[in-house]
Parts: sequence; C-alpha cells; structure tokens
Amino acid sequence: MIAVDTNVLVRIIVNDEPSQAARAAVFLRAQERVFIAKTVMLELEWVLRGAYRLARGTIAAALRRVLEFPNVEAEDPAAVTAALRWYDQGLDFADSLHVASAGHGCKFATFDGALRRRARRLRAITLADL
Repeated sequence: MIAVDTNVLVRIIVNDEPSQAARAAVFLRAQERVFIAKTVMLELEWVLRGAYRLARGTIAAALRRVLEFPNVEAEDPAAVTAALRWYDQGLDFADSLHVASAGHGCKFATFDGALRRRARRLRAITLADL
C-alpha cells in the first residue's frame, strides 16, 4: 500500500499541471492499494476551497470521486462518509471531520457557537457543556 499526498489528488481534480495530472491518474488506476489519510482529505478540501475557489458541491463531488477509485482506501471511511454527508448539509468540512472522528458515545466540546448550532440541528453528535 502507498499513502498519497494531497498534491497528487489536487493535480487529478484541477488538472492545472497536465503532465502531473496524467501521472497521478495512472498512479491511482494502478493495481497497488492507495491509502488516503483523513488529514489529506482535510487538506484537500481546504486547498480546493481556498486556493482554487471551488464551490462546495464541486468539492464534495471531487472528494467522493477520489474515494470511488477501486484501489483507494480511506482512513476511517465511516468518519469520512459521515463528514461528507454533514458537509453536504452545510457544516464546514473540517468541523464535520472533527465531529465524525470523535465517534459514537463521545461528547464533543467546542466554543464555536456556529458549530454547536449546526451539530445540534444535524444531530451529528452529543455536545459537552463547557
């Protein structure tokens, strides 16, 4: 298995360096298993949103497409799937991934009022009192 860095995935999605994008696509289609860490997913969303100014729906679709490669294995796929679902429903992706990674039976503590309101509305997690 080979772990992949964010920039490999960015090249495939935005194709701003065509030769690197082609190499990255061949790499992801190879028989070797490819591991994508949650931190790479987090950075990927951040780069696509911040540096490339892509829309939320475009980003969500791109993240899902990357995860659909048959030889790709995401770290904690249940948390990534939940984070994408909440991201679709308006929660920030980083917040979604933090909350999803906390797991069931775990309370989540934050001073972020917007996150608290959205997490409550989505019933994403039990919030801890601070």
